[in-house]
Amino acid sequence: MLRVTLRGVRAHAVRFLLSILAVALGVAFVAGTFSLRTMMSSTFDGIVDASAPADAYVRGATQVAGGDAGFSVGETRNPVPIALADELDDLDGVQIALPDVSGMVVLVGADGTAVQSTQAPSFGLSYDERDPGLTLVDGAMPSGPDEVALEIATLESSGLALGDETNLVIGGEVRQVTVVGEVDAGGPMAGATIVLLDPATAQAAFAPDGNVAQIAVFGDEGVTESALTQTLAAALPGLDGGSDASAVEGSQMREALQSDIGEMLGFVTTFLLIFAVIALFVGAFIIANTFAMSVRQRVREFALLRAVGASPTQVFSVVVGQAAVVGLVGSALGVLGGLGLVQLVRVALSGMGMDLAKDIPLSTTTVVGCLVLGTLVSAVAAAFPARTAALVAPVEAMRGDITVHERSLRLRGVLGVAVAAAGAASVVAAAIKAEADFADALLGLGATLVLVGVLVASPMLARSAMRFLAAPFVALLKPVGRLARGNVVRNPRRTANTAGALTIGMALVGAVSVIAASATASLSSVVESSTNADLILQSATFAIPQGAVDDVRDLPEVGKVAELAFSYAGVSPSPGVAPTPQDSGGVVSLEPGVLGSTLLVDVTAGSTDDLADDTALLNTDFAGDDWAVGDTVTVTTATGTRDLRVGALFESQIIGSSVVVTPAVLDELAPGEAQVIDTVTLDAASGVSQADLRAAVTSAVAPYVVVSVQDRDEFVDEMAGQVDQLLVILYALLGLSLVIAVLGIVNTLALSVIERTREIGLLRAVGLGRTQLAGTVTVESVLTALFGTVLGLVVGVGLASALPTVYADEGLDQLVVPWGGLGTMVALAVVVGVVAALWPAIRAARMRALDAIASE
Repeated sequence: MLRVTLRGVRAHAVRFLLSILAVALGVAFVAGTFSLRTMMSSTFDGIVDASAPADAYVRGATQVAGGDAGFSVGETRNPVPIALADELDDLDGVQIALPDVSGMVVLVGADGTAVQSTQAPSFGLSYDERDPGLTLVDGAMPSGPDEVALEIATLESSGLALGDETNLVIGGEVRQVTVVGEVDAGGPMAGATIVLLDPATAQAAFAPDGNVAQIAVFGDEGVTESALTQTLAAALPGLDGGSDASAVEGSQMREALQSDIGEMLGFVTTFLLIFAVIALFVGAFIIANTFAMSVRQRVREFALLRAVGASPTQVFSVVVGQAAVVGLVGSALGVLGGLGLVQLVRVALSGMGMDLAKDIPLSTTTVVGCLVLGTLVSAVAAAFPARTAALVAPVEAMRGDITVHERSLRLRGVLGVAVAAAGAASVVAAAIKAEADFADALLGLGATLVLVGVLVASPMLARSAMRFLAAPFVALLKPVGRLARGNVVRNPRRTANTAGALTIGMALVGAVSVIAASATASLSSVVESSTNADLILQSATFAIPQGAVDDVRDLPEVGKVAELAFSYAGVSPSPGVAPTPQDSGGVVSLEPGVLGSTLLVDVTAGSTDDLADDTALLNTDFAGDDWAVGDTVTVTTATGTRDLRVGALFESQIIGSSVVVTPAVLDELAPGEAQVIDTVTLDAASGVSQADLRAAVTSAVAPYVVVSVQDRDEFVDEMAGQVDQLLVILYALLGLSLVIAVLGIVNTLALSVIERTREIGLLRAVGLGRTQLAGTVTVESVLTALFGTVLGLVVGVGLASALPTVYADEGLDQLVVPWGGLGTMVALAVVVGVVAALWPAIRAARMRALDAIASE
């Protein structure tokens, strides 16, 4: 039977071509995702090796709560004194001990704008000429506060050259500096902007209190990491400042950092794999449809196999085996396509300044996994058509006119409606019980059941829907419209299966469109109801320099200034419970009186006027509902711990942190670089117009390069722009499933033309012109595309409409349906239908009438 299987594939290669392409596209996404993840992991592993090359590290002995809520790399520990490095230098076996002095800077490039690459950080480092991890390539090492050296990639992307003068924002101030050196940091930095400073300047800016996070220790030649670490551990208790420090091997530090990065990259992998699964699922529709039509056309072939002694199981295995061959070939092409996809991504990221590893990794596991996945998907998709082929009776081979008897759609329709109804009930239950912990799971289950139910019932829906969708074509295009409607209604299973791939893609597109529009409207509502400030300052680096705030505050045109400084810290998960290292939350500092005046919040208990140096205000949107006024909340950072009385409880989405404290408290808990100014709101002084205020503020912050000045409408537009950027990414990923759906329509129409060869010949014989015949095929395609699109959009919009009810507490409280965008999707479906019909329509029109009539 293996020979029969392979001969069948070879004989019908053209029929299976688009199925192979569909599998290849889906598998390419899977292979590309894993390869991209491996390449990114390899790149960041190289960065870790280059940025943490020491043999051992001395750091705080105690891991404390804080960090940045799961987005940091490495642990948060108590700091150690810089002076400890000098004592470590004198130990036997130690070549050099270098304190890690670094912080955020903004470098102005040759074009007068900030040097930035994607979302990569921009930071300054202390440059010690003894550091083995840094190599001076050209020029000289920086000396004094007005000289800097730049990492190789940073120098190139900045457009600067040795000897050029530029501005550097450091420590919240603008400083004019000269580029005196070019430094190799030991490997590609994935787009990070790295500025090297002399040790005294770096310490004054980033470690004014004399403490650092860690000290890198390099051992003498021949000293192992283990031996060096043991020496450090034994000596630390006797050193000044070493009693609260510990030593760790460099390899252990690097493994921990790489593990943290791997977890962060795991999200990217999962996100992309979701769309890969969607693509493969959509591709399965094409395969199922292809083999269903193939079985219909090859009934006599299978009957003859049965007549010469093949068992039903053998016939079943022939069809499934042919599908497996299609899947295997498509998977192999998909693996190659995945490599090309990753190469394109690497080139695109390189153009944006983010260099990844040069080699595109492709492990044996990835190759084998992709081949098995594509083959299994194809085989499973062909199982039902294979069952039909296996049940063909041998007597069918004797008949002159062979037909496949199909079951009634009634049972399938009832089952599909029941499943969809159960899903809708689950969605409604999630909306009613939105505050329950299981609401998310209930909503996801309901959405899945609705989509599955609609797909199951779609053949029954197709018959009813086509009466309305085809009405304009029947009225305007005679007799083409009537013929096309009859063809798509004659076999509703085929129509529904062909449109199913498009239904899935459009359901996701419709849901995403509603979510994006609703999120934008909700954001606008939150901003308008949360602040009445005239202007809002933000930074492209997410940190506004302190000097910019001070300069703005000194302007005579500026009245009230509200400065939101932010830091991550450990926050009590509930009253009376000390935070653990995993209980990270955001802490914001505000001057007393800002809440309730400049920033408007919904106070649920107490009074915001009670904010003081011994009290805190809790945002229950992030801290939870277990709190009451008078409770004690513990806030812990690497530099200290404070127990604060809860003075008030409030709800706010615009203040995205759980705790509000005074600036004095935050300065104590997170001094210097440990806190950032996230947002500043401004009101005009009495008698000053908003235009004059804006002109003065814009001029004041211009030297800081990264600070933007916006009114409330512009602030909302910027946030909406970020939503739109995400939307573009989602549409691009969903576009793959839509491309596969289009291939499905082309495939079905092409096979349908082959199946209806004699019918086409008879139509031509009774006077149907070539143009009319091509038009009939085109209208069939358009109707199929319209059915899938409209059905998918109805499902997607309907499901997404429940989200504002379920996630109202998270800020998604507005429902907006973008009718214009959805209308564009419907119009696009017509275009898709026309494009998909080109090849099948031309092929049908070129058939000779007599040859078609005489065909078997």
